[in-house]
Amino acid sequence: MKRIMLQLGAELRIILRNGEQLLLTLIIPVILLAFFGSVDVLPSGNGDPLNFLVPGVYAVAIMSTAMVSMGIATGFERSYLVLKRLGATPLTRSQLVVAKVLSVFVIEILQAVVLLSLGVALGWQPQGSTWLLALPIVLLGTAAFGGIGLLLAGRLRAEINLAAQNGLYLLFLLLGGMIISRDSLPGPLSTVAEWLPSTALADGLRSTLNGSGALLTPTIVLSVWAVLAPLVAARRFRWS
Repeated sequence: MKRIMLQLGAELRIILRNGEQLLLTLIIPVILLAFFGSVDVLPSGNGDPLNFLVPGVYAVAIMSTAMVSMGIATGFERSYLVLKRLGATPLTRSQLVVAKVLSVFVIEILQAVVLLSLGVALGWQPQGSTWLLALPIVLLGTAAFGGIGLLLAGRLRAEINLAAQNGLYLLFLLLGGMIISRDSLPGPLSTVAEWLPSTALADGLRSTLNGSGALLTPTIVLSVWAVLAPLVAARRFRWS
């Protein structure tokens, strides 16, 4: 546990000093929510558009942080042989994965404070008594996307990893119902998208924060991704 906490501290210092990561993880989601929350240009399904948009943008922020930001940074650390030096220390691959996922979760707490406060300022209000269940949904989403990001970072060259992370991010963003409702997708594509971690995370956050909607299926799908992705990443991760 001590080694995990030491590595966690190092990961947080790197994130806070990196302007590009802060742009991806905090500034862009704030701009998305502020813009789309002020204009009516996107389909949002039934009900208040903010009930769709606020949890969806928070899901985007989680995916950006857990998969893209951490995955790209880890890929370049591996390319620059930083991870190879860590591999010579008592830190194990599993401990490195855990430390990186925990660092992401800390950043996501800050994202929640900023984005949900902005949502309230725009007129959104959490409803029902299930909003506390958003915390385990966030944890599962962090584990799922963190595992995917680290799996790519631990197997691909830095440049290929960069392209793969951005490509997968775009795919999840378009199909995951985060900003654009899945009702806009063709039937077969919408069915496939239901099993994506992005869809499960967005649907789970909407169900818990808005107090309505199915929660069981998103939780099961997200739990499977949250277990399998980090497990495969820890087993397949290469230091160099």
